[in-house]
Amino acid sequence: MLTELSGFVHVYVACGHTDMRKSIDGLAAIVTQNFKLDPFDKSLFLFCGRRRDRIKGLLWEGDGFLLLYKRLEGGSFNWPKNPQEVIKLTPQQYRWLMEGLSIHQKNTIPKLDKKRLI
Repeated sequence: MLTELSGFVHVYVACGHTDMRKSIDGLAAIVTQNFKLDPFDKSLFLFCGRRRDRIKGLLWEGDGFLLLYKRLEGGSFNWPKNPQEVIKLTPQQYRWLMEGLSIHQKNTIPKLDKKRLI
């Protein structure tokens, strides 16, 4: 589920580490109080623990919340560190994050203007 881009419109990352003992209500409170966002929006909110090897996702499905949990058996997520920040990810940044890459890639292939090619 976490590797697919379906069931939600936006993806937000709560930067820094989050206490992974928090459940749905605690994570929804972080979304509302700390980031001034609506947890009932059709958005996926991602939270990461201190060791960066596990994440939780919070998603409103219209009739209730879905709490997603992923624990890596090897490696860690390249998680943004600023604890006071929430970042809205593009679909590409979300894929990079789920693949263990930084969401701020420095060496991407630039898009070319079609007019320059003619």
